[in-house]
Amino acid sequence: MDTLIQPRVLKGFRDFLPAAEIERSDLMEKITSVYRSFGFVPIDTPVLEYTEILLRKSNGETEKQVFRFQDNGGRDIAMRFDLTVPFARFTAEHKDELYFPFKRYHIAKVWRGEKPQAGRYREFMQCDIDTVGSDSAASDFEILNLMRTALGAIGVKNITIRMNHRGIFNRFLEKLGVSGRSDDVLRSVDKLAKIGRDEVAKELAEITGSTDIASEILTYIAEGADYDSTLEKLEKMAGGPAEDTKRMRDIYEMMKAAGIESSYVFDPSITRGLDYYTGVVYETFLNDLPSIGSVCSGGRYDNLAGLYMKDKVPGVGASIGLDRLIAGLEQLGLTEKKGSYLDAEIYCLDEKNSIAYQKAAAELRRKGIAVEVYPDAKKINLQYAVTDAKCVPWGIFIKDEDIQNGTMSLKKLATRETTDSLSADKAAEIILASKG
Repeated sequence: MDTLIQPRVLKGFRDFLPAAEIERSDLMEKITSVYRSFGFVPIDTPVLEYTEILLRKSNGETEKQVFRFQDNGGRDIAMRFDLTVPFARFTAEHKDELYFPFKRYHIAKVWRGEKPQAGRYREFMQCDIDTVGSDSAASDFEILNLMRTALGAIGVKNITIRMNHRGIFNRFLEKLGVSGRSDDVLRSVDKLAKIGRDEVAKELAEITGSTDIASEILTYIAEGADYDSTLEKLEKMAGGPAEDTKRMRDIYEMMKAAGIESSYVFDPSITRGLDYYTGVVYETFLNDLPSIGSVCSGGRYDNLAGLYMKDKVPGVGASIGLDRLIAGLEQLGLTEKKGSYLDAEIYCLDEKNSIAYQKAAAELRRKGIAVEVYPDAKKINLQYAVTDAKCVPWGIFIKDEDIQNGTMSLKKLATRETTDSLSADKAAEIILASKG
């Protein structure tokens, strides 16, 4: 006899049992509905890309996290680590088939070989939105507004979206004479929440070669009292008004016009570590659980598609990290588990009546009821156990006399309250009313 193989999954990867997958699917459906309501359309791209495509515009940390290998044809390929870089390749490859501005959403898995921890896995789902072909405050605002709206649609309302502008920061670094080390500075500042101010100060002093410059940078990234005062401080430190500061003012005016400005904070320490961001950047935090980190982030990347095409195609987008968000919601007790999508279960009391059970199920489905028939005439307690595991709210019993009369009994399984001799119409009415 062959030795049995122990069933197991790789570290940082997971199976999803029905309750967890239903929860995830429900959230994705709600997010998708919001994305569509703003005019975004779906696309898909391959899991595998040529490595040179994925890593053309990346830093050493990204390269360490990519799952990379040679295929049977000797090609150097890698699994996508986000959905933005593949989208840039997609835009360049299909530019003649697209219209601009082009607004897409893409909800799919990505892979990163980083150390697994709470809410962070090696395989995870991203819910991306991007607009390419428009470098406007309106496009920036729309993404920021959509982030808030999508999270609100899944019940996540107590949030703060922290935003900054890489262009203002870059002007400031140029004024300090360290623009040549801007990528290293930005990555160091991006670790502020993780390693603390003192460690960042040490890193910045090493990067710039000056403790005074490091101190200036720390002064710059300190959060101000409010949006306007923070912007005024940064504008002065960066050398005065410019298109980047005007953009941030325009975005804020749109927020105020929409009545949503209280959800946003101008935070100069938000930089986003990836090199391709060029303008406004942002991260979203759960106010009741900031320790879990950002659950939705993104920014403007006006040069990314230029890696694959001569024409400049400006872009801006955001991504909801669904798995980290769910981990946060579970910690806060804001998730609702359900084991199926069923409204009701028709119990099998006698297999000779199976045809009648299927007939009743068909009638109820035509009336909008999600129902199944238990297939075997097992002891009723065993049937109850299965429907309990599935979190089915209603049970239906059809006895011999019900078959003759065209009726059924309806039991509310949570309370065991039973109503007898109901028509299919009346049973469906009661079930639908209970769903609100």
